[in-house]
Amino acid sequence: MIAGLGGLAASAISFSMTLYEAAHPPKVPVVQAGQQIDTGRWFVTLLTARVGTVPPTGVPPSQPVQLLMVDLDVVNRSATPNNVLYRAVTLGAPAQKLPMPTVYLDRDKYLAGYFNPNMPERTTMAWEWPAGVPVPDKVTITVSGQIYKLRDNLYGASGWYDRDPVATVDLPVEKAP
Repeated sequence: MIAGLGGLAASAISFSMTLYEAAHPPKVPVVQAGQQIDTGRWFVTLLTARVGTVPPTGVPPSQPVQLLMVDLDVVNRSATPNNVLYRAVTLGAPAQKLPMPTVYLDRDKYLAGYFNPNMPERTTMAWEWPAGVPVPDKVTITVSGQIYKLRDNLYGASGWYDRDPVATVDLPVEKAP
């Protein structure tokens, strides 16, 4: 009987701690522009933000659009090439959902394909900003963590899995002349 009461007390304490942690999540640290952030899968350094109508390729789009572009340095820390940077770096956007960003390599001013392991790259992520919505003077970028599991709980396969945000960065938006 005492063992049963002890188990019941342990369950109640565990449940109440889970509820408390869900109601009071830890604060996500705010880091400065230019500070390297370790996400697990990536090293990310956010640099600047700007708004413009021409993407980094230098070729204007056929339909006029307004782009919010964020310059960043990235290093793929995984063992294989990948192109899922957009899952780790997200933009705190207006009320409407923004389309997935396009990532450009600054070294050749073209669309980024796969990022090779341990090869630093300077990139630009460009989000198409909704027409009629004013671009704010400052944007908040959230950087989420990712964790590698040799075996996941569902399929027993290895892979990278999204985690909670590890940092946010506030960037002033430079307006194009």
